[in-house]
Amino acid sequence: MKPTPLLAVAFFAATLPAGPIAAQNQRIVAENGQASPAASPTLGYADTVSRVLQSPIIADATIRSAVRIKGAEAAGLATGFARFYVEADVGALIRGPGAVAPVLGWLADVPLDARGRVPKLRKLRVIAFARAVAGRADQIQLVSPDSQISWNAGDDAQIKRVVREVLAADAPPAITGIGNAFHVPGSLPGEGETQVFLQTPTGDPISLLILRRPGEQRRWAVSLGEIVDEAAGPPAKDTLLWYRLACGLPRTLPASAVANEEPARAGIAAEDYAFVIAALGACGKAS
Repeated sequence: MKPTPLLAVAFFAATLPAGPIAAQNQRIVAENGQASPAASPTLGYADTVSRVLQSPIIADATIRSAVRIKGAEAAGLATGFARFYVEADVGALIRGPGAVAPVLGWLADVPLDARGRVPKLRKLRVIAFARAVAGRADQIQLVSPDSQISWNAGDDAQIKRVVREVLAADAPPAITGIGNAFHVPGSLPGEGETQVFLQTPTGDPISLLILRRPGEQRRWAVSLGEIVDEAAGPPAKDTLLWYRLACGLPRTLPASAVANEEPARAGIAAEDYAFVIAALGACGKAS
């Protein structure tokens, strides 16, 4: 069935309400097993987290029909892509409300193959990152045109792990900025510690501690809570806390954070902050 123009508008309208889903109604279909080495994710960890955070609905589904969309309804289509209205049988709801329609429809932009041919979509198993369409229980809206990916065991396992991390009661909040930072010299030359306090939308405290000890390598730790704990250590890569820091922190320490510090101490604090940023690595580059 060809979609109406209303569906095309809904797909691209940035103001379409996603509709809040109560935490107690979230249902996660997740296995404890790990993907085999041969089934590596096609999405990087940071890309996976970004999509999960945007998606109240994540569905594992098999396409039963696909109709190519052309003309005015394909406006804004990127070169090398074709737009389809697909209907798919939902096999599992990775994230979403307690129940969705067994068959869902949505619009998706799909890359053409190397010869510029339209790919075969029927019977293809996919994972769709989406939000609900108001008043249409049988329709979803992809969070971005490329948020339908072919199912892969590695992606499936990683997405489920990220959903568990995001919905955990102790999930680290987003970072919105830097509060203040200061450096305190120690009693020995080259000794000291820098503390950096981060801002979050929830007001939950997050802080960084960087330690300098004579004859030792510089160390750092991140603390979630009022107590700054050097034993906490840095976060492991490819975890939600790593993502919050690597993808949420500014690349350099803002001057406003050390406005009340002596220039020499402010310079050391900036150096220590740069040390943390280098240790975290670039957002999206974790293995």
